[in-house]
Amino acid sequence: MHRGKGMKFVGDSRVTDPASRPKKTPKDYSEYPGKTEAFWPDFLLKEWLVGAVFLVGYLVLTAVHPSPLERPADPADTGYIPVPDWYFLFLYQLLKYEFASGPFNIIGAIIMPGLAFGALLLVPFLDTSKERRPFKRPLPTGFMLLALAAIIFLTWESVVNHDWEAAAEYGKIKEEVAVEIDETSEGYQLYQASSCIGCHGNAFEGGLGKPLIGLDYTADEIVNIAHEGIGGMPGGTYTGTEEELHKLAEFITTLQPTE
Repeated sequence: MHRGKGMKFVGDSRVTDPASRPKKTPKDYSEYPGKTEAFWPDFLLKEWLVGAVFLVGYLVLTAVHPSPLERPADPADTGYIPVPDWYFLFLYQLLKYEFASGPFNIIGAIIMPGLAFGALLLVPFLDTSKERRPFKRPLPTGFMLLALAAIIFLTWESVVNHDWEAAAEYGKIKEEVAVEIDETSEGYQLYQASSCIGCHGNAFEGGLGKPLIGLDYTADEIVNIAHEGIGGMPGGTYTGTEEELHKLAEFITTLQPTE
């Protein structure tokens, strides 16, 4: 039997010489306005470059303007009003209006934002046009402009109506003042059981109200302030007896900072 007799060699079209293979060149998109370049690598490379510029910008802003450090959180302090980050200020402002706050809080917190974001999600299904010009697609353009205008207006209202200076002053880290407190005294027990602690703090450091350490008031003046109020402090807030109020006032006058 001769070698190779009866054998046939069949060429496979998938196996070709690498030099003879056609080069992979991007398709010609010149016939399609707005799509004149290949997605990979031309368009995607531009997207990466733009993203890198914004990322560097955010990093620079973070380094130049770090987040402010306020005093430690105090669950007993009811005077502090927290404010959300800037990108949620529009929702924060929405909850201040009568129709979206109080008994209608669910409307401002869930229903109205849900309808707004739901409408934006449904726009692609309501308008299936392939037109790229905004004025040729009034429905999605109108929805987007309306949402953008509402966000800008509510954010602006939240910024201009908030007392940022008072909030910054309130949130400053306060220096602790050393003071000797007799926790077994009747005056201290009366203070712990009174409503005063909610405004003036657990350690008399202040909060919504002023600190009670080192006051230049006599006991009678403190009693009078408790009855009539002073500044932003309303009168008649103490619910104990007159005798207990005098004992508490006497105790407050002993709260003097130690050297």
